[in-house]
Formats: sequence, structure tokens, C-alpha cells
Amino acid sequence: MEVADIYPLFPDLTAVQKRQLEVMPALYAEWNEKVNLISRKDMDHFVERHLLHSLSLAFYMKPAPGQRILDIGTGGGFPGIPLAVLFPESRFVLADSIGKKVRVTGEVADALGLENVQTHRGRVEEMRGKYDFAVTRAVARLRALTDWCTRPKLKIGTLWCLKGGDLREEIDEIDAHPSVAYSLRDKLPGEFFDTKKVVQVRLR
Repeated sequence: MEVADIYPLFPDLTAVQKRQLEVMPALYAEWNEKVNLISRKDMDHFVERHLLHSLSLAFYMKPAPGQRILDIGTGGGFPGIPLAVLFPESRFVLADSIGKKVRVTGEVADALGLENVQTHRGRVEEMRGKYDFAVTRAVARLRALTDWCTRPKLKIGTLWCLKGGDLREEIDEIDAHPSVAYSLRDKLPGEFFDTKKVVQVRLR
């Protein structure tokens, strides 16, 4: 899959956004040689498994200009970096406890000219602040994520998670919070997306 293959899915992309997305595979390939962010197998499928997978949240999550989004356990910047490209008027904080990954994420954001991205080194359990949304990709079980996001010092309106597999047990564990699981195979073709889901959890 090439970057241009995803453009029909997001018809409002500007020329600047397309350029940012186009340089992302080579940029991550360069950094991956220095810091092991992505497995070699996944790097061969970067556009599908990292770029498009991250952007798939935008089929459901619609942040308004000025809203704040926290990316929990961002790793090398997923899903936060692609989403920051797509929503340049929203503000993103990309958090991870591993310093070298946070450093690379910041370097990537700078190279892409993303002025709406801040990075934070630390565990989400120790963070504070108010965010309209939190996003995650395969970071932890939903129960742990909702516990982190509902601490008194961290106020988050809605949690959006990229997940895979059978989630019935995880969703049952958070029955105190209204949640919906959307199947990505309804939106995207290909075997990779057959078991992938977007989970929306209302926290406030």
C-alpha cells in the first residue's frame, strides 16, 4: 500500500497534509535504524499498519479546533502523529514513559512541522490536566485505561482505543462507562483490519 492509496478515504486533505503524510514512511525508516520503534516486518507494511491504522480513528473521532487530545503510550508517535497531521487545529500531547521514544516522537513532529504537538515523558498514572479526548493503540486493557483516565487530577471526556480481537470480556469489565466498539472491517478492506476495532468509552 502506498500513501496515495489512502487519500480517497480522507478527501479533505490539503497539499500540505499530503506532503506530511508522504514523507512519514521514509522519516520513520530513518529513525528506525537508530532506535528500534517498529519491527522490520511491520516497517514493510508501514502505511497500512501504522499510518492508516492510526488515521482510522478519524472515521469516528471528530475533534473540534482547539480541543486537547492525549495520546497514552504513544511509542513512536502512534496514533498521535498521523492524527495531528489530520487535525492541525487540535492540540496533541503525546506521552510515553520511555525517554528515547519520546525524543524520536518530538524529532518526527519537528521534521513534519507539526506545531500542534507536544511530547511528555512519564507514566499516565502520574499525569494531570484536562483533555477532551484520549487516544491509545494496544497499550493496556480497557479497565486499566479507564482507571488511569478517571483519576481526580486527570480529566478526560472520551477515551478512543485502537484494539484487536474479541473484546467482550474487556468491555464487560468497564460496564460503569458507556462504550461502543466499531469494527474497522466495515470501513477498510484487507486482512489486517478484519479483527481491528475502534472502542469509544465515555468517561465524563
